[in-house]
Amino acid sequence: MPDDADHPVDQTVPQMLGTLETPLAKEGFTYQQAGFMRPLLEQFGLAQWNSFAESWDHLGVDRYMADGGRYRRRRYATYSLTPDQILRKPHQPHYQSRDYNTLNGGIERWFKPVTDATGHHPALLAILELTHRIASDLTPADLQPQAWHAEVHQFRIEASPESSGQPTPEGLHRDGVDWVCVLMVNRENIASGETTIHDLNRKAVGSFTLAHPLDAAFVNDSRVYHGVTPVKPVDPSRPAYRDVLVVTLRHE
Repeated sequence: MPDDADHPVDQTVPQMLGTLETPLAKEGFTYQQAGFMRPLLEQFGLAQWNSFAESWDHLGVDRYMADGGRYRRRRYATYSLTPDQILRKPHQPHYQSRDYNTLNGGIERWFKPVTDATGHHPALLAILELTHRIASDLTPADLQPQAWHAEVHQFRIEASPESSGQPTPEGLHRDGVDWVCVLMVNRENIASGETTIHDLNRKAVGSFTLAHPLDAAFVNDSRVYHGVTPVKPVDPSRPAYRDVLVVTLRHE
């Protein structure tokens, strides 16, 4: 994978957006490293990253895992995104049809809400602003919604010597949305967690590992499947987990 972050501070925002959006438009996905993502997100207001990342220490156990696992912690929020505002919606359940999530789909899942502090954090707002900009840039004008429905998921996948952690327990999948952003927050004492991308014929077309905070992947959910390999501890005597933020956008 070429290093897109050689001289990001020397690029204008349109140039940086082009670096990200060109492969996303062509291939249906793009992987960008932290050295590129941080200065780009700073142009959209990224600040106070450490306090944002610390909020992953306060998630709730996902009790809807049909495989019986207790390896996933999460919080959830929804927003309405327009060119003029980012508006948080009243708390609501997360729902996916079984067409998209054969493991946990088909039911309303009520997760703990993203806290008020995290929900209005400048880091999250910057990520929402950037994801909205990308979706708007790459969606034809006649298909632009008046507002995008955004879903925000804070995930922590925990691994132990007895049990690997499953970032995508449903396997290779699509989310049933228009656009997906996956942003690495922290990797602690884990091995693997490789993201794989497949086309609509399920042929592998790319792979990468989100290894550092602010590494990111953007996916056109209508064009590709994605999945992540299980994670396991490097040192079995220490806590092991993978923290990511997932933002999805779809037409309201």
